[in-house]
Amino acid sequence: MADYPINKGIGKPVEFKGLKSQYLFIFAGGLLSIFILFVILFMVDVSQWFCISLGVIAASLLVWQTFAMNEKYGEHGLMKLGANRNHPIYLLNRKRIQRLFNQHS
Repeated sequence: MADYPINKGIGKPVEFKGLKSQYLFIFAGGLLSIFILFVILFMVDVSQWFCISLGVIAASLLVWQTFAMNEKYGEHGLMKLGANRNHPIYLLNRKRIQRLFNQHS
């Protein structure tokens, strides 16, 4: 029986086959949603070959994109990317210059 180590030790991120932390959850959730879509389409009586081809293509894209994001952004990259999007582009200060240098509020 194959042995798949999931965690490398205490305090280290969850890792499976190179996928770390949030990418592992994106990967698992994406595969689950593709499977649910496949089952729904199959139950609605869509062509079997269309369901299979859609499932294979969608799963391949998901695997490719997840591993690409894992490689590009790293362990905490998606959180940094999200935080960077919340930063303002520029700050506005509409007070007069004299008021900026006064001691009292």
